[in-house]
Amino acid sequence: MKKLLLLSLILAFTASLNAQTSDKKLGIGAGLGAYGTLSYGGIGVMPDLYFSRYLSPKLDLMLKGEMGVFSTIVWNNLDMVNPFLNLRYKFSDETKSFRPYLYAGPGFLAQNRTTGLNFDLGLGAKYYAKSNSAFYLEAGYINGIASTTTKGVDRKENIWKMTLGLETDFGKVKDSDMDGVSDKKDKCPNTPAGVAVDKNGCPIDTDGDGVADYMDDCPTLAGLTSLKGCPDADGDGVADINDKCPDTPKGVKVDAKGCPLDQDKDGITDAMDKCPDTPAGVTVDKNGCPVDTDGDGVADYLDNCPSVAGPKENKGCPVIEKVTEAEVLPEMTVEPVYFDYDKSNILQVENAKIEKLVKILKTNANYNVDLTGNADNKGTEEYNMKLSERRIQSVVKAITNSGVKAVRISKQKPLGASKPVATNDTEEGRALNRRVTFEVIKTK
Repeated sequence: MKKLLLLSLILAFTASLNAQTSDKKLGIGAGLGAYGTLSYGGIGVMPDLYFSRYLSPKLDLMLKGEMGVFSTIVWNNLDMVNPFLNLRYKFSDETKSFRPYLYAGPGFLAQNRTTGLNFDLGLGAKYYAKSNSAFYLEAGYINGIASTTTKGVDRKENIWKMTLGLETDFGKVKDSDMDGVSDKKDKCPNTPAGVAVDKNGCPIDTDGDGVADYMDDCPTLAGLTSLKGCPDADGDGVADINDKCPDTPKGVKVDAKGCPLDQDKDGITDAMDKCPDTPAGVTVDKNGCPVDTDGDGVADYLDNCPSVAGPKENKGCPVIEKVTEAEVLPEMTVEPVYFDYDKSNILQVENAKIEKLVKILKTNANYNVDLTGNADNKGTEEYNMKLSERRIQSVVKAITNSGVKAVRISKQKPLGASKPVATNDTEEGRALNRRVTFEVIKTK
């Protein structure tokens, strides 16, 4: 019988060398505790050592050896030696750090120069501080055998015991993608190197959008696979982190920045633009169409007379006919307005001429006027052109301030010093050249 039990223990020990958990199936534990008899008292020290092998998620096989030493009720230091072959029933799975269990099994007790079969049972718990290292605490009962003490007393000593120790698990396991999760547990066995994974070996997806964090441009915000895991609040196909116009209305076409398209670059988006092909640089209205100041159907950029209505055939200008000499009455002729040197303000003595022109225009609704500005030859050509333009504007302001609409002024043509009426070699001649002239015209 003893040989059979010993053979069983050797086989169990050999099996235990294979592993401890489903990954690391081999465990070795060592502890130190106290023990005593249930009926006769006393207390001693009980070291233990065990090897364990993982059998299933619920069961481990254990080969355990325990010794009783330094008992207060025995004369010698060694009281007992007791190997066991236990089954350990686990209440929790391998994902938990705290793992309680029950254990029980047959043993072979040597005590008081007597040997015999016995059993033990108890409960315990392991706490895993690391994936392969755990502290354990056990409290158990050891069934004694009938023996004779050194004083010649026949008795059976049933024993209680409590042990605290450390278990280490080890064993080789295949992990093809080196993510720390064994292949048989790894649901994503081809994870790229260095990628953080969850307990199933799959890349972590913090926001749960189906895009792993290592591929997700927005790992904390649930988004779309097509946008690398980033959200698109306005649904325009541009991720919010890149969208310069995040509130674009649904269905509006956008550019790469997420803003509504404006193909003609006029500042009016295509969705609102009634004239989406306006040439570059043309001023447009709120509808994106070229401005037509005089409302004649000819846009200002094509209109030679943008402030006066006219037919398209005449490039937006009114069809006019000049007054023939026979039609020009003396009372409709207005003398030029003259200016001081390098000045554009109207002299007081010249106001009567302006008043006469205003009277003619108010009396004759079918007449308009052309203005021509001039300067003497003092100064550069560019300066004199601008000076003659300012003189025209002074006259225009005086006319409109008198109640004549600006559309009655058909043309405004600055000439600078290019059309003198007198010599510029004398002061008198130059004074005659500093002028704005009037040409009264009749419209059809």
